[in-house]
Formats: sequence, C-alpha cells, structure tokens
Amino acid sequence: MSTQTTPLTRVLVANRGEIAVRVVRACHDLGIEAVAVHSAPDADALHVREADGAALLGGPQAKESYLRIDRVVAAALEHGCQAVHPGYGFLAENPELARACAEAGLVFVGPAAEVMEAVGNKVRAREIAEQAAVPVIPGSGNLSSIDEVVAFAERVGYPVMLKAAAGGGGRGIRRADDEPTLRTSFPQAMREAEAAFGDGSVFLEKCVIDPRHVEVQIVADRLGNVVHLGERECSLQRRRQKLVEESPAPRLEPRVRDELCAAAVRLAKQVGYTSAGTVEFLVDPRSGEFYFIEVNARIQVEHGVSELVTGVDIIGEQLRVASGLPLSVTQDDVTFRGAAIELRVNAENPRQNFFPSPGQVTRLRWPGGPGIRVDSGLEEGDRIQPYYDSMIAKVLVTGRTRDEAVARARRALRELSVEGVHTTAELQRSILDWDTFTDGSFHTGSLDGFIASWTAS
Repeated sequence: MSTQTTPLTRVLVANRGEIAVRVVRACHDLGIEAVAVHSAPDADALHVREADGAALLGGPQAKESYLRIDRVVAAALEHGCQAVHPGYGFLAENPELARACAEAGLVFVGPAAEVMEAVGNKVRAREIAEQAAVPVIPGSGNLSSIDEVVAFAERVGYPVMLKAAAGGGGRGIRRADDEPTLRTSFPQAMREAEAAFGDGSVFLEKCVIDPRHVEVQIVADRLGNVVHLGERECSLQRRRQKLVEESPAPRLEPRVRDELCAAAVRLAKQVGYTSAGTVEFLVDPRSGEFYFIEVNARIQVEHGVSELVTGVDIIGEQLRVASGLPLSVTQDDVTFRGAAIELRVNAENPRQNFFPSPGQVTRLRWPGGPGIRVDSGLEEGDRIQPYYDSMIAKVLVTGRTRDEAVARARRALRELSVEGVHTTAELQRSILDWDTFTDGSFHTGSLDGFIASWTAS
C-alpha cells in the first residue's frame, strides 16, 4: 500500500447539517482549514458559519447541489483544498466521487473507489466475506427471473428476504413468507432498487427470525493496519431506520463480541479497506450465531457512540489516514470504558405517522451536564429545510454503566426543548422507559410494535 504523505491544510466538507459541522470541528482540532459547500437555502446554515470558506453548489434540491460531483470537485480546486470529506449520505458512498477526486489530484477522505465498488455491491461483498471466513446468511447471487427466485426459496425454506444488490439504508428489501408473496414482491423489489440506486439487481437471503442488528466500527490506514473500536447495538429501528444506538451491545456474550470484532477486521484486511467504515451483522439471539450483512464505506451517523466508549476521534483518524499517516492507535491502545447511547432527534411528528416537520426553530435549548454531548447543525432561529433528511440532532450520553447512561439519557431529553417544529423526542422518552429497552431484550422488529402501541395510546 502507498505510504506517500499529503499534508492537509484545507479540506472541502461535501455535506451539510450536523455531520458537516462535526467534520469542520475535526479539521480545526488538527489545525486544518475547512471549506463548506451549500445549496441556495443553506447559505446561512451553521456548517457554513463555522467553516473558513464556503462554495455555493446550486439550488435547493440535492440533485442540483449536494449530489453534483462536478461542482464539488470544482469547488475543492477553486478554494485550494487538498482533500474532500464526504460525510455520510449524499455522495459519501459514490465511487465516482472518489474517482473524480483522484483524477483531479484531490484526496478522497474514504476508501478507494475500487474498494467502495466491491463492498457497495452486496453480492460481491458476500463473496469477500466468505473469502475472509466471515459467516454469511445462506443466499443467492443476482437473480433475474421469478423461476430462479422461487427455486432458491424452496431450497433454503421460507421466510426469505429479497434485497437490492446496490445501495443501503433499508431500501429495496422485502420479506416473503410464502411463494405467492414472493412472486408479487420480486418485481416490486426490482423496481424499488432501480428507482433508488439506478440498479435493479436483487438477490435472495434466508430470513433470520427476530435478529439483532450489531455493527463493528473499524478504522484502517494505508499501511495495512486495521483496528476495531468495538460494536454498536442498532436493533431499535423504525422501518429499518435506526432511532437509538448504543455501545456495548447489551446481553451480548463476550465470546460473540470478540468473534464479531475479529471477523470485521478480517473482512477489512481482505478487501484492502482504508479510512473509517462499519461492518454490519445480524445476530441470532437464540443461538448466538452471527451473519455478515454489509459494509458501510463511510463514517456512520452513530460513530459518536464508539468515540465516547473508546476516546478515539474517528474523523480525526480519517484525516490522518487521508494524509498518508498511520493510525494514531493500535488495537492494544484501545480500551473500552463504560456505556454510551445515541438518540437521533428528527424533525418529524411521530403522532402523525412521522410526517416531516420543517420550519423555523423559534426556541432551542440543548441538554448539558456530565456525560452529555449534542451533535447538531442547528441553532435557535435557524430553519429546518424541507429538502433534506429530517434529523436535526444526535443526543449522545455516556456513563460508567448502562444504567447510568440510560439515566442521563432520560435527563437529557427532559432538558431538551425545541419549539416551532415537531420532534421525535417525546417518543424517545417513552422508549427509554420501555421495559424491553431497559432489560436489553429487543430485536430488529421490537420497535415497530412498540410505536404502534404508543401511537394508539
């Protein structure tokens, strides 16, 4: 691998909202100037105010601005940047941005385009996992006909999951418990995959009943060093979108934890991964067996949870790796302390089927005190735009024990006050008091049932 160093003095932050603010701060901690990009309505957003320079990309729609590779690269060159940090979402897992950066002589803060392509296709990623001796769910390659789909399902047994080969975020996934449902779902999944990712390829996997969703944070440099920062519990999801994450995962046997983390490191080494990434698994709570799902080739929304339990600045490590430097920590340096929880606060009305709630924030009070961190791209008086993701903040808490972290999370949500828009904070207060959450016995299907009961009450 290359050991050439590229000292970074200016970095273009190709994103918006809280992750853009987070990257700007990480740059400043390392003495690096940060240049923000923005759409027209984001001209006075917090990430722009915090940066050392800014570039207008285009109109309000993401396709006019934050998804324009040509304008992102041009902005980086115009402002004298050596590197581009994509954050998460938008272009973060688009290998064409990584390739365009390389062609323009810019450093892409993330894995190489070829690695992104390899792990970004779920069928190829399964093959890489198998080569690294990482367990995978019984599954197929890309399927193009309903006869192939039905034949495979008959071999592995129902229920099965249809999945888009490209993309992520829970889109292009459909469960089928029988053949009639499978025959109906197959063309629907292909259309959804094509619309979401421009690739209608789908494959089939055996469905694990009531699994837990556990992911492992890794960081890797260009010298072949790969370090894991432990696991995160991500099973509390609404329609496959995470609402609460924590580390360490409750009720996870030490043996399973060690095997999960070792498997993530093996996979990263197998594919030649660099920068920060996450290897995601399903864990069968009955047997303790686990199965590889996918690799997220970017910084995760919930990376702060791992930062709180390890003390490692993950985005700082990304910037070091992008400079050609080795990781600042070895595996032996990483120690795990206490527990951390993240609550994603979204501008949505959970009482009305989570309908988005854009508008001006007329009053805002963030929580504070021991063990509390808030990552946000918002200040009082700012406007939540209707064009982008509805998450407005991540409230992160840490404690010496999980019970202490939960207590601080409850306090944080009592202190939180957002006026002018609806938020999900009320629902999250209820989740923290939910017996299934407090005893850690939840799985990926638990939260949807809880929300249905909560809404009805």
